[in-house]
Amino acid sequence: MIQVLGRLTSINVRKLVWALDELGEPYERQDWGLPLRDPNVPEFLALNPNAQVPVLIDADGTTIWESNAILVYLAQTRGALLPASRGELALALQWLGWQASELNPAWGYAIQALMRKTPGYDDPDKIAGSISRWSSKMGILEDELAHGRPYIAGSELTIADIALGLSIHRWFGTPFDKPDLPATKAYYDRLRERPASRNSLGAETP
Repeated sequence: MIQVLGRLTSINVRKLVWALDELGEPYERQDWGLPLRDPNVPEFLALNPNAQVPVLIDADGTTIWESNAILVYLAQTRGALLPASRGELALALQWLGWQASELNPAWGYAIQALMRKTPGYDDPDKIAGSISRWSSKMGILEDELAHGRPYIAGSELTIADIALGLSIHRWFGTPFDKPDLPATKAYYDRLRERPASRNSLGAETP
């Protein structure tokens, strides 16, 4: 059986859980990652030298870290959650990469300050700057979603939607004044209607 190493409070662990639930794949999840279980131990470092969650161990022993790489692996090995057409495949991978490289970094300071209440993250200008960058990126996503496709790459859910859905979940769960994003809200509601999203789109956690 597939093993997922990582606490469910991690947004990146929830990507895997959602994908596996969509695929109908049985799996076992072990809590790793602070504050539940410190990954800086030889047992875990042998699997991921970065001491980060998640780690996926497939039934055949294949071990992978980095959440988006794991999503691609699951989609390719299970033959689902990626489009067959080259154009839609490119779109899905484009938005999957954008989620990690452009959208996520924008929220860093704001999440530390407003969600996690991390000591030292209390500079109003830096909070405002992070919110501004985050809102700008969300505006890019809103413009794309306003084209009217049910999902980011077309008519079917892909791994890109899973990654984006969790990022949008974090957006709506972080307490600050937000611009109106009707296409994003409709997309988010559509994702939340999927039974497989329930374990991952629950209440936001740090």
